[in-house]
Amino acid sequence: MDTAHTEVTEIDDGTTAWRFDRAFLTSRWTCIWGRGCLGILPEPAEGLGHGCCSVGAEIDDDEEARRIDALAATLEPAGFQHYGDAIDGGVFGDASRRSTRVVDGACIFLNRAGFEGGAGCALHRSALEVGESPIDFKPSVCWQLPIRVEWEDHEAETDVATVRRWTRGDWGAEGETMAWCCTEGDRAYVGDRRVVDSMADELESLVGVDVYRELRRRLGD
Repeated sequence: MDTAHTEVTEIDDGTTAWRFDRAFLTSRWTCIWGRGCLGILPEPAEGLGHGCCSVGAEIDDDEEARRIDALAATLEPAGFQHYGDAIDGGVFGDASRRSTRVVDGACIFLNRAGFEGGAGCALHRSALEVGESPIDFKPSVCWQLPIRVEWEDHEAETDVATVRRWTRGDWGAEGETMAWCCTEGDRAYVGDRRVVDSMADELESLVGVDVYRELRRRLGD
């Protein structure tokens, strides 16, 4: 990220120097899945309702893989469209368990439009049904999007982490062929609250309560 042209709010908590992309966090970006989201395919595909689930979600590590596997086992057919596929072939893309499986062109956990049990992420819906936070149920990359934390490698005792929006480049080669990226243009900047407010739970989980509170103070109302 070229921070030379980005206004940054920096908060040092003693172990990490957090650098926040002020423009994005004070913007009115909001997820418009099901409300005009064009998806991440080479051609705009609003009608599919895939959102950013057209590829398997990346899994951070073995601990996250075990958590997702255990939670998948608690899902019932009424709320998980691809329950049968999960039973037959599991929920991961391969033996490395570093991504969720893609079934019929999208993540195995994505209930498609028209499914009687409700469209959307089966893990997300399950969390809400039992009164839990989707943050505790979904792969980390899913609940964090479109926020990205970029860590810098250096020899100093204090880590440096930049909290910013995802860009096409963060998608790798797939980003080059996407017809649309939700943080570009103005299509998704239609929220009624700033990102720092609407994604409070996500930001607090990423940076901690104290840093988040200070960030809110610095960014004002």
